[in-house]
Amino acid sequence: MKKRKYQHLLELIVNSKAKQEGDFQKTAELATELLCQQLHVTHVGVCILSCDNNQISNIANYGTLLSDTFSRPSPLNCPDYIAELKGQRLIDATDINSDVRLEELASVYFAPKGIKSTLDIAIRINGHLEGVLFLERKDHFHWSDSEIHIASQVADQLALTLATRYAYEKDERLTLFLTAAEQSEQISMLVNLHTDIIEYVNQAHEEISGAVKSQVIGRPLSQLDFVKQHPEQAKLALARVREGKLAKGDCEIIRKDGSKYWLRYSAKQFITERGNHFALVKAEDCSEELRYQSELERLAWHCGLTGLYNRTYFNRELEKTSKGLLILIDLCGFKRFNDTYGHESGDMLLIEMARRLKHFASVNYTDQIARVGSDEFAVILPEQSQADMEYITTRLYRQLILPVTIGREQIDPKPALAIVDINSVEELFLPLACADIALQYAKKKQGDTIQVFNNALLNAFKDNAQIERDLQTALRGREFELYYQPLKDLNKKAYIGAEALIRWHHPKKGVLYPGAFIDIAEQTGLINAIGSWVLEAACRQLNLWQHHNIDISMHVNVSARQFFSGNLFEQVWQLVTRYRLRPGTLILEITETELMEDIKYATKLCQELSELGVGLAIDDFGTGYSSMRYLKQFPISKLKIDRSFISDLTVSHESREIVSAIIAMASALNISLTAEGVETEEQESFLSQHKCHQAQGFLYSPALRESDFSRFLSQTKPELLH
Repeated sequence: MKKRKYQHLLELIVNSKAKQEGDFQKTAELATELLCQQLHVTHVGVCILSCDNNQISNIANYGTLLSDTFSRPSPLNCPDYIAELKGQRLIDATDINSDVRLEELASVYFAPKGIKSTLDIAIRINGHLEGVLFLERKDHFHWSDSEIHIASQVADQLALTLATRYAYEKDERLTLFLTAAEQSEQISMLVNLHTDIIEYVNQAHEEISGAVKSQVIGRPLSQLDFVKQHPEQAKLALARVREGKLAKGDCEIIRKDGSKYWLRYSAKQFITERGNHFALVKAEDCSEELRYQSELERLAWHCGLTGLYNRTYFNRELEKTSKGLLILIDLCGFKRFNDTYGHESGDMLLIEMARRLKHFASVNYTDQIARVGSDEFAVILPEQSQADMEYITTRLYRQLILPVTIGREQIDPKPALAIVDINSVEELFLPLACADIALQYAKKKQGDTIQVFNNALLNAFKDNAQIERDLQTALRGREFELYYQPLKDLNKKAYIGAEALIRWHHPKKGVLYPGAFIDIAEQTGLINAIGSWVLEAACRQLNLWQHHNIDISMHVNVSARQFFSGNLFEQVWQLVTRYRLRPGTLILEITETELMEDIKYATKLCQELSELGVGLAIDDFGTGYSSMRYLKQFPISKLKIDRSFISDLTVSHESREIVSAIIAMASALNISLTAEGVETEEQESFLSQHKCHQAQGFLYSPALRESDFSRFLSQTKPELLH
């Protein structure tokens, strides 16, 4: 009778909707209820175990002991109990306290609940312990064979239900995976490594490559565009996969319609439970990314204005170059052009120069052309013979000096070219540095401003480097001295001023004139320190002369760097105040060309200096702009006619006309005028007749040391000295 009754219990579970649907939770709840009622036990429960994660989960409970405080210990706390279930499947304990199999649970679980006997049956799937079905009583009870039998069968049904749930979950995960794979924008492909047959590919492959799935699935790997178009790359990738390594890379693919795209792929081998070897291939269209990367590289390595390579890229390429020609091109006077015509016109000039250089580069089979500075360009050419080099560089020069039309203006570019044979450059020097050296010489040339770098320039550079080092010592060691050249008033026939000229008492080379070191000081930035020393020494001497009632003015040359340094006004103000110089007696000289470098700043500074009582003279007048518009703009107190016009005054009609025009202009603007480099009485006579105010030169005296200058003044006009 009991067996039939128990059989009915089992049928209720087997035929339940929960069991059919694989609902383990509801099946367990039904089983615990039926077992508790039919077997008349105190408590029935089902728990799921995870030995790997040391977890126990109560799934269903039925009976009078349902308190949450009564839970079985985790697997790690009862290893012997777990081992017994794994090995024997069930534990039928009549007296828990005397059963060694339950020793780990007796005090922590059974005693608090008051349980005396238990029947624990393992829920297993394929021999793996998944959970426990347990029946508990509060009295000592001997478990009958029929009870053990029905409980075991219920445990089996629970195992089947759990397996069904796992299968459903696995199917759902597989479906989810396939759905996700199909929805992915990334290509997913499975390749059988035994047969090289493509077993699966998702929809993304068709969208990216244009090949429909039916033309790919079941076909050999060799039919893929990647394998056909890049056989060597594909061969290496497949070999890596077969070795169990990750294969990845980028490649450009051409579709059947002729369009192109970039594919980024990765492939790795995996082995199924049955021992089959497959390759999982992931790939994506990275064309946009590579285009973006290419654009970033273009921006990083190219000049945004001209489209040429920039200095950073060019330097990197130049480091790899061991032979060939390096040509460095500089646009002389570009900053002045920018200030005069505006930056937009300056940009247009640079763009046109770049266009001409691109054409030149293409004709000479090179793409190594760059804008390496604001107005500097560089080209690397293949190795040339001497004759070819001269022909090529001359042709380039002729192309670059052709007029450029910007707006309504026709501009004549003034390029300077430096040529370096890269193979001949010494190891300690960089080709671009050698080109810079040659460029400085090219700029100073008359006629074609082209200079080939050679050993003579290198030796001169080394000498200049030594001079630079010596200048540092000279500043600290008081090796500089001021000499003074007198200025004569042609109307009064008297000496009314002195120009302070620096001399360097070099410990090895003797007395050096400014021409031997001023350019180097300008290039290295030492000119500011030297200029400051000259200015203070001149003001100190002027103070001494004024203290002795010597009424003359002091002319001091100021370099462009010093003029535009930003602190010239403050320095002059401190010196004028400290030495109490009379207004109009300190005159600063700056060349016309330098004054035009920043007209707005120069105008403001000149005005401030004028208000301070300091005069401003334009040196070497006539060699630069010579524009009345600019002369009216600046508060200029004096012009100094360049010696080049004075030297051939008596033999050149053109020079006489130029000097006459300058004198007339100065008179019209009420500006004092000094002629430099007067050496003959004929020159002096011409200047006097045309109302030139002052003159200086060897006709009167060379530059003299302070003691000799004072002696000179006492001989020419004793009343100046007291």
